[in-house]
Formats: sequence, structure tokens, C-alpha cells
Amino acid sequence: MNPFFVRKAISLRARNFDSELSKVNDKLGNPINISVILVWRVKDTYRAAFEVDIFENFVRVQTDAAVRKLANMFAYDNFDDNESDVTLRSGMEEVNDNLEREVSERLHIAGIEVLEARIGYLAYAQEIASAMLRRQQATAIVAARMKIVEGAVWMVEEAINQLSKREIVHLDEDKKAAMVSNLLTVLCADKDASPVINTGTLNH
Repeated sequence: MNPFFVRKAISLRARNFDSELSKVNDKLGNPINISVILVWRVKDTYRAAFEVDIFENFVRVQTDAAVRKLANMFAYDNFDDNESDVTLRSGMEEVNDNLEREVSERLHIAGIEVLEARIGYLAYAQEIASAMLRRQQATAIVAARMKIVEGAVWMVEEAINQLSKREIVHLDEDKKAAMVSNLLTVLCADKDASPVINTGTLNH
């Protein structure tokens, strides 16, 4: 036996790797905190032993590099339901597929097989978290208001059409404008309207 011969055992079992929380910038330049969960195993023992120095460290470094590249490819959120762009928050399935493919390509040289790669934690960095929360709330309020106004316009149009069709009351343009203004005020108001009873005629 060669006295300089050294035998090294390499386990072929699946392993879990939960990366440390990394602070990176997304596609729009916003700082975010992100971490990933990686399930991997050694598939080629020769490559794991001779192609890289310490394959466990290689897995950690290359996973971190893949996460940073992934974050730069997508925005955290687009704040718009009409947008079709994939984001880190809304397109989790596609994002995870990209992450798994990127990590697999990087670890192939070391004979490592990636069984699963998923984002474990995702959030805005602390310094902008409160500002982004207010932005999300404002976007939600604007979207809700748009729905309210859209519904109110439809209801006013239906009311005028039904009054004209059934000949309940004849309205000139000025009266229609007043009616539209009053109905929109009632339907779009934040608080319940206080009715005022008109004891005179429509002209007074």
C-alpha cells in the first residue's frame, strides 16, 4: 500500500442547507433581505473530491452568488395588479425554478445534484420597510377607490336610464347633472349620507 495514500469518505445522502439572511438589491435597486433553503447531495464523488477544494464551502458560496443574481433579475413587487411582470413576491413558482436552475449550473462542476431550491425568507430591508408598507397601503386604497367610482358611475347611468325608460320623471340636462352629482356624492362618500327632504318643487 502506498504510504501517502489517503482515503476520504464522502456521504451520498441528501443534505439541507439553510442560507444566512442576505441583504441584496432587487431589479429596481430596492434593498431586500432574502434567504434560501437548498436540498442537495453529492452525485459524483470524484468531482466533489478533486474538482473543488472543500465542496461544502463551495455549495455555500455558489448558492449565495446565485441568490444575489436572482434578486437582481426580478423586482420585489410591482404594486400594480395590471402588470404581468414576474416579481419575487407574486411569481414565487417561476422564481424558484430560476433559482434551482441557476444553483444547479453552478454546482455541476463539483458533482453536486440540487434536489430542491426555494426562497425561505423574503422581505424589504428594515430601512425601507415602513415606507414600502405605506406605499402598498396607498396602492390598495387607490385600487379600491377606482372600483367604487366605476360601480357608482354604472349605478347612476342605470338609474337615469330606468327613470327615462319608465317615464317616471322628465329630467332636463341641468336636473340630470344635479342628480348625477348627488348620487356620486352619496355612493362615493366615506361616511353615510344625511338625507335632506325637499318640501318644495323640483325647481326650488
